Amino acid sequence: MRILMFTGKGGVGKTSVSAATALRSADLGYRTMVLSTDPAHSLADSFELAIGNEPTLLAPNLWGQEIDLLHQMELHWGRVQEYMSAIFMWRGMSDLVAEETSVLPGMEELASLMQITALAESGLYDVIVVDCAPTGATLQLLAFPELARWYLDKIIPFQKAAIKVAGPMLKRMIEVPLPDEDLFQSIEDLVLQLHRVSDLLGDPATSSMRLVLNPEKMVVKEAQRALTYLSLYGYATDLVVCNRMIPTTVSDGYFANWKEIQAKYRLFVEESFSPLPILDVPWFDDEVVGVEMLRRMGAALYDAQDPTTIFYTGKSQEVRKTNGVYQLRLPLPFVEKSDIKLTRSMHDELIVHIGNWKRNIALPRVLAGLPVQGARYEERDLVILFKAQEGVNGDQ
Repeated sequence: MRILMFTGKGGVGKTSVSAATALRSADLGYRTMVLSTDPAHSLADSFELAIGNEPTLLAPNLWGQEIDLLHQMELHWGRVQEYMSAIFMWRGMSDLVAEETSVLPGMEELASLMQITALAESGLYDVIVVDCAPTGATLQLLAFPELARWYLDKIIPFQKAAIKVAGPMLKRMIEVPLPDEDLFQSIEDLVLQLHRVSDLLGDPATSSMRLVLNPEKMVVKEAQRALTYLSLYGYATDLVVCNRMIPTTVSDGYFANWKEIQAKYRLFVEESFSPLPILDVPWFDDEVVGVEMLRRMGAALYDAQDPTTIFYTGKSQEVRKTNGVYQLRLPLPFVEKSDIKLTRSMHDELIVHIGNWKRNIALPRVLAGLPVQGARYEERDLVILFKAQEGVNGDQ
């Protein structure tokens, strides 16, 4: 079972690359599903075929699906949305406005993300190819399951206890709608679903993130940031796709300057993302839409290689002990030491801040309770130092 997720800056051609990869996979005999987490579905346009909210056969061994978001929302968010609507109505909103307001930003995309789990667990497909929303939205979605799991572990038990004690008094005094046991169960079910999504997409043997970019400065910079944040949350990236390279066979003249710019940034891509493999896709002489053009793109991209291959395997995090000091190493490429801030929230939890992003890291048992001695950045790794307990010897 393989899940291939393509992300990148809007407009770089990730939908075409996703569709071409799915078609290539199907041509090799894998039962393949291709879908999008972007509400602005464009897969149907890419294939020039109608795609419905049920699996639709697009080619031999290839199915596509445009998620029925209303159904997914009702399935995963219905009970919680009912309660939020009741709160908003209690505050004086009309029924219609309360219902619309209770749909939190990103929930539609999250519903699509949870559909990946359902498809993977169905046993009907060997490969699932996901055309992700543009980079920023994708990163927010991939960060959400960990945040939700933290909420379930830390906040829900406290809230349930508080409502049990103070709920009857609050209801008599201000007549506020209060959450009941069914609501808490719905939230827990939702978070557990997200936990399954996180486990599935975080398993490097099953899921691979793939960055699609063009050889342009702003695009490459955003891809660098994406790789940093994907690494921060432990999602394995195994491939970079450099799309729309002007072929060397194209004569110079008007394209001479563009070819020079692309050559410069193609070298920058190589320097930036090594040791990740980088595959080039040429700028075709025709629009990449329809099965035949997508097949051409897939052949140009992968040549004789199987697109389901795990192209690169790297470490996620590592614990070492040297001279009485433990090191927790996290791969975080493209980040300056000055951008990193560490906060110890509990004895078994460390918060890593990078700009506006943060991750709660559950420390391994051997590090829980040990004081943080310092941190440094080396060889694209954030190295956090912990002072070992006295009397504990040996290196690892």
